[in-house]
Amino acid sequence: MPSLHSPSRLSVMFDDGHAVADAGLSLVALLSEQLGLEQLAEELVDVRPFPGRRVATLVHALVAGADCIDDADVLRAGATAALLGHKVMAPSTLGTFLRKFTFGNVRQLDRLAEALLTRAWAAGAGPGDEPMTIDLDSTICPVHGDKKEGAAFGYTKVLGYHPLLGTRSDTGEALHVPFRKGSANSGRGAERFVRELVGRVRRAGAAGRLTLRADSGFYSRHVVKACRDHKVDYSITCRLTPKVLRAIEAIGEECWVKIAYTDAGEAWVAETNFGDGHRLVVRRTRLADPQPALFPTFRYHAFITNRSGDAVLLDADHRRHAVVELAIRDLKEGSGLCHCPSGNFSANGAWTVLATLAHNLVRWVAKLGLEIDGPVVTKTVRRRFFSLPGRITHRSRRRLLHLPAAWPWAAKWTLCFERLCALKT
Repeated sequence: MPSLHSPSRLSVMFDDGHAVADAGLSLVALLSEQLGLEQLAEELVDVRPFPGRRVATLVHALVAGADCIDDADVLRAGATAALLGHKVMAPSTLGTFLRKFTFGNVRQLDRLAEALLTRAWAAGAGPGDEPMTIDLDSTICPVHGDKKEGAAFGYTKVLGYHPLLGTRSDTGEALHVPFRKGSANSGRGAERFVRELVGRVRRAGAAGRLTLRADSGFYSRHVVKACRDHKVDYSITCRLTPKVLRAIEAIGEECWVKIAYTDAGEAWVAETNFGDGHRLVVRRTRLADPQPALFPTFRYHAFITNRSGDAVLLDADHRRHAVVELAIRDLKEGSGLCHCPSGNFSANGAWTVLATLAHNLVRWVAKLGLEIDGPVVTKTVRRRFFSLPGRITHRSRRRLLHLPAAWPWAAKWTLCFERLCALKT
């Protein structure tokens, strides 16, 4: 006979109108209210009616883990909507809302993203007068099916879109994300992207020295000019063109400095002058081989920079550009960018900007409420602080949110809630 505690002896009823599936979203809703997400969307986004509550619903659904429009339905279950501070819209309404977007409306969402970034940084999440490093990259957002407007096969031979992305290296915040067709090459629109990105972070409150790191997709005199015009330091990987290879070959053997590398190989760093006032920093590597070659074979990685300092340290810092991949991973796995839900190009562009808003809200909760300095992983924050069950009751004209007893992160959650309540923007 089965035990009384056996799952098969349970009686299951979906009848609790006070239950909340993701009660921790109250942290995100609180920060959204403090930053004025719904009000700003109402003012800046001209897609009627009620753009504020529609934008807020989509952003909160993405924070909760939605990767398609239908997933927003989870916010309508039980008493979840009572925690969010706005009316939760149906997925069919949200789909219609996104399909109304034009290119100009997507740019309005960009203005919304900048306004929220400005307020969050003013509240304490920004770099202030400290130096800040920005990492640039592009990424492929794959799609399935041939009815996605603007999707195409690019250099990766994957059907999808090819947006550009600028991130803050120390926190992983998404600073700007121009949406592009899948056929766009890596450097298309890069100069305008850099100029817009630098202007945005300056207006948002980044008053310190800016450094821009990028891979060879941004190796262009136009990008370098944009950096120089805006007095931004740069560190950009070179393509190994014949001109670059000739400069590398001219470096004397005595100039190479050995650096710490993996156990499977050796590496050296050297530098030389290159082009119009650039420093060309080169790292050459040689992998260990059980059967040594008769003549040494090296692989070269070079980048141009206008930064001062030791070449070995600059090379080590340039390699840290790889942290942009962590932000891309989190945007795709944590904030819904793994899926572009519409067949309409502008709708997918809007979805991409909204995904970056959700991505940044998680980081601002971590910085301002949990006081976590540095990058965070969205799925970890979601599991510990957002995806916990709760129940709403009423007592003495007050709403009470009951959360699970013995929750391992209860003290941190409570402290985070108190800090966000006291936030001044």
